Amino acid sequence: MRTIADINDKISRRCAVVWTVEELKARVVEAGVTQAATEVDVVTTGTFEPMESSGAILNLGHTDPPIKIRRCWLDGVPAYSGFGAVDLYIGATQMAESSDGEEMRERGGGYVIQDLIAGKPIHLRAVGQVTDCYPRASFETTITRDTINQFYLFNPRNLYQNFIVGVNGGDRPLFTYLGPLQPRLGNAVYSNPGAIAPLFNDPDLNLIGIGTRIFLGGGIGYVAWEGTQHFPLQKRLPNRTPIGPAATLALIGNAKQMDARWVRGCYFKSYGPSLMLGVGIPLPVLNEEVVARCAVQDQDLVAPIVDFSIPRRVRPIFGLVSYAQLKSGRLAIDGKTVRVAPLASIYLSRQVAIELKQWIEAGKFLLSEPVAPIPADQTFLSQDAWGAQIAID
Repeated sequence: MRTIADINDKISRRCAVVWTVEELKARVVEAGVTQAATEVDVVTTGTFEPMESSGAILNLGHTDPPIKIRRCWLDGVPAYSGFGAVDLYIGATQMAESSDGEEMRERGGGYVIQDLIAGKPIHLRAVGQVTDCYPRASFETTITRDTINQFYLFNPRNLYQNFIVGVNGGDRPLFTYLGPLQPRLGNAVYSNPGAIAPLFNDPDLNLIGIGTRIFLGGGIGYVAWEGTQHFPLQKRLPNRTPIGPAATLALIGNAKQMDARWVRGCYFKSYGPSLMLGVGIPLPVLNEEVVARCAVQDQDLVAPIVDFSIPRRVRPIFGLVSYAQLKSGRLAIDGKTVRVAPLASIYLSRQVAIELKQWIEAGKFLLSEPVAPIPADQTFLSQDAWGAQIAID
């Protein structure tokens, strides 16, 4: 038995043994769970995938005379300004507007966030509500990450513990948050990197909680809360991994310390902008059970194959498929061989785990004790009532 304090002491003395989760899995195959558990102190996991429920908080600092911003655009992308006078939130999927108010789908909040992290200048245009204490009516300038007070990511939903495989059984191409899906089962797309992903290796979130220190976008971040659409009650296999979308986490971290290599704006054709994000979580090896959970392989994990051609919240599925089959590049659906591709970068997911390992080995990253657990009994509510139908002329 180890404690996080014991492990942090070894990290501080630069004598902790740190393995990536792939190194751990390989060692378990060679020597077994018990032996591997005696040899390693920390296991690092990682992913690099689209995480569209992401965004950034900015505090600009007050102007002279002061302004109470009520409408704002960053490089043409609307930012939310309905709280403090010069506080803004820009969402990763918010689309840019042209000068005549039409949306420009290719440019979005994810690109603005990436460019700010990279140190590039961003054009800001703001309209204020004139009051006695905020007399200024408008403001236009150029900002960078170094000329504003705060710039940090606050992401309401990252790190789906598992997700779906998208296919299209219909007769026309579909443009989705998984990218283009070709008709008549022309292709399949999945987004989770499988056995190297953080939450597959701690399926019941015994090690991860509120306050857990993580690798976020190339900087240090923290688990802030349960993520939106957190659904830990998803059906699970005997190894405790879920068969579909399950747990999620809300994450926070200082974007001024991040690296644009790990935070990249992206665009899905005829769907909209998003954000590719690198996230890594270190798992302290407190006992043998931690290693047993981390030993899970791609053939032990499954995801549902979902038909997007049915435009409903609950869509039909073609059964479950293992991540080992997905990573082979082919799967069989109703006797038809279908090409498969990942949205996640498997290579960069590995690189996240490697970089986090290097931080820990160098004594630059200590583990943290969670201050509270992530709820394990969260139900999933949907708006199933049709509600009022509004016609827009």
